[in-house]
Amino acid sequence: MKRQIIITDLTRFKGDTTVCTAGIDYNTMECLRPLPYLSKSSCERLSILPGGILSGDFEFKNKRGGPHMEDCTATGLKFHGATSAGTFREVLVGTCKSDIVTGFGIELPEGDRGVPPEHELNHSIFTLQVEPRLVSIVTGYKAGTLKVQFTDSSGRFYTNFPITDLGFHNFAQKKHGAGDFDELNDWINGQEEVFLRIGLSGIYQPPNQKNAYWMQANGIYTFPEAPPGIRIHPK
Repeated sequence: MKRQIIITDLTRFKGDTTVCTAGIDYNTMECLRPLPYLSKSSCERLSILPGGILSGDFEFKNKRGGPHMEDCTATGLKFHGATSAGTFREVLVGTCKSDIVTGFGIELPEGDRGVPPEHELNHSIFTLQVEPRLVSIVTGYKAGTLKVQFTDSSGRFYTNFPITDLGFHNFAQKKHGAGDFDELNDWINGQEEVFLRIGLSGIYQPPNQKNAYWMQANGIYTFPEAPPGIRIHPK
């Protein structure tokens, strides 16, 4: 089926040459994750960034199991440049859930990001709008890692969310590699709106932890000013 999607997620893989791309069909507000994954070199060559428009033939997989219901085969992909800031915001708003618990339909203990494999899910990505003043970027426990912490609309505080947003992560590391994020956080806190793309990893079991799908921040988007690493026109 021929579609155009607006790219909302460009997710990095540690030590890999590919990126996970996902986007929203503006007409249906469905999220699609094209497979096979695109290479970093292809994204750079085509200047593919969040906010860009990607067209092609998309077919959902016959067996859409696990949480990754958005997976689809993609052929004949073409990049059509940038959408407008207004349209990009519309697809974010159109895919918003009120809070984390509602988003994945499960309430986990405080500090727990792992969704059990047996929990029934019908999506692995959604958008969450949060108060700008309640968002901050922090350094992870491991060198070179970044986390985001935030409070959602239910008043629940979440910490240690890995930032897998490729563009935002690279920008933050380049400009604030020493771990001083005061300036960056002041800028985020001063925006009018902040949207997070909350996604799930594939299933895996970290050392001394449970086997689960792990929540992560696939995208961090601000308005009216856009962070670096987004490809949108102002109007």
